[in-house]
Amino acid sequence: MRGAVLYGRRDVRFEERDVPTIIKPTDAIIKISVTCVCGSDLWPYRGVNPVPEPTPMGHEYCGIVEEVGSAVTSIKPGQFVIGSFFASDNTCPNCQVGYQSSCQHAEFVSTAQAPLLRIPLADGTLVATPDVPSDDMVPSLLALSDVMGTGWFAADAANVKPGSTVVVVGDGAVGLLGALSAKQMGAKRIIAMSRHESRQKLAREFGATDIVTERGDKGVARIKDLTKGIGADSVLECVGTQESMMQAISSTRKGGYVGYVGVPHGVELNGENLFYSHVHLHGGPAPVRRYLPELIKLVWSRKINPGKVFDLTLPLDQVAEGYRAMDERRAIKTLLRP
Repeated sequence: MRGAVLYGRRDVRFEERDVPTIIKPTDAIIKISVTCVCGSDLWPYRGVNPVPEPTPMGHEYCGIVEEVGSAVTSIKPGQFVIGSFFASDNTCPNCQVGYQSSCQHAEFVSTAQAPLLRIPLADGTLVATPDVPSDDMVPSLLALSDVMGTGWFAADAANVKPGSTVVVVGDGAVGLLGALSAKQMGAKRIIAMSRHESRQKLAREFGATDIVTERGDKGVARIKDLTKGIGADSVLECVGTQESMMQAISSTRKGGYVGYVGVPHGVELNGENLFYSHVHLHGGPAPVRRYLPELIKLVWSRKINPGKVFDLTLPLDQVAEGYRAMDERRAIKTLLRP
């Protein structure tokens, strides 16, 4: 089969890759319905994370089960399934408290930009939908595999409550879906920090009540101005840079919460400043598996439509253009159809 392979900085190729097979009895093979390019894929694409050798890409997926190993009992061929970018057994102590992305037996699923995908620990990783979905629902179900689940974790980690004031730092797919998550959780005011008109529009569709275009100290000052000098109850940090993290912490009221899900690059926190900020910090790799059953119900009942973040759709063989479009911010998120 042919799939995406990253060779180095801004060098994605669509070329022959090995067809995945059952390796362990706990594996499953799925036929990919749709996959996509993630904002976190841009770190290695831009050369920030070095790639020592040609590397298959992709960690967001949904599709039809083709084959299961002899030990798999909870899913069967023909079902439409969604899983997280971390395979998990869903039974270890970390999984049992809802942190499947820190499963003691976790494996990173990283070869999804291809027609077929092997899923380790299939029983614990994959969740089936009630039936095979209609085509128009599939993009929203794909979003649950990462960006919607990650945005939901950001809001959950930031303790978003009904009636609260929320700030979202970052206007990529995760930040936009963080706004949607905060809306679902009952936030009264959602302030999206964005400089891009198309993203501002989608943020408002998802529930944002205010837009702040300033960044850094000016952005913090604007947040304080909007909240009568107090700051937000909850802040979702969805970027992963030093500036975005400090902007998030500084925008939070005393006793408030920051949920951080942007993969950190060069982030360093001053212990004394953090001590006196009186801010709760919680985040990390999103335990998407924890939220999949609930999020599938929301999509299936058409209460949410997170697939709106896909503003560019390409055939899988044009994956390199999908990366370029996101790198150049011509697209929020690229959907790929095998």
